Amino acid sequence: MTEQQTMTVADVVPAPEPVAEPALSPAAPRRSRRVLWAVARWTAAVVVCGGVGAGTAMGITALDREDVPGLATESDGRWEYPRLRLPALPVDRPRPFGDDNEGEIHHADVRQLLLPAPVGATVDPKTNGGFVSTDAYLSLYGKEYRAEMKQALADSTLRHIAARAWTTPDGTRTSVHLLRFASVAYAQQYHDETLRGGYGTVGLKTLPDGVDGFVMDSFTEGIKVRDTKADAFWERKPYGPEQVRWAYVQAGDTLALVTQTRKGGALAVPFQQTVTLQNQLLG
Repeated sequence: MTEQQTMTVADVVPAPEPVAEPALSPAAPRRSRRVLWAVARWTAAVVVCGGVGAGTAMGITALDREDVPGLATESDGRWEYPRLRLPALPVDRPRPFGDDNEGEIHHADVRQLLLPAPVGATVDPKTNGGFVSTDAYLSLYGKEYRAEMKQALADSTLRHIAARAWTTPDGTRTSVHLLRFASVAYAQQYHDETLRGGYGTVGLKTLPDGVDGFVMDSFTEGIKVRDTKADAFWERKPYGPEQVRWAYVQAGDTLALVTQTRKGGALAVPFQQTVTLQNQLLG
């Protein structure tokens, strides 16, 4: 209500005689209305903006991070693997590192312990989860090592080698070989004496084909799988068109070899991911 509308009859004073200056009282209500309308408009604007801001904040909060423009998390380089499951065991057979399995024997079919290829990879039809020959496995190593390695495998009563290989769209070729021996003692002997050159040796006695120098990778220290041990290496510069990364996983009666090669340089993240997952499957 305006000022005039709130006045009582007793407050009304007779109008004076006309004077030269025009009366200002009739303009006051119009000015007050203009001020009130302006205040009302600004108040409404503030309320609307506040509501829109709150609504936007609530909307962003409700979205997944990947759905908000500009906030999507970029891939860290890991591959997408199928959901991994340990294979079923024969009846009354324990896991390899259970308290009732002193021999640390893998009773599951070793082929079922191979890591599957990641999503989008092209699997090598000749190395697709089956058994491979000793020569096929030895072809990964330098020619100068193969004769001695072949004799060592024959002496260690190697049972069989299962393997899978694939190539991802970025050109990385991965191979996984699982060597299953007659006992954990033979598996360790082959690893320690033939591959490493003696128990406790820091270096390597045998190297992948074309590799002259290497650096030991320390990421395996973070792999915590009971009663297993992993050692990883990468080819030191200078190297040829491709770089090699490889790792060994000792797990009871089974020894795994994981290799990755890529033109220009093998990437660390997918290699570490692959080695870790294969280690978990063997544990």
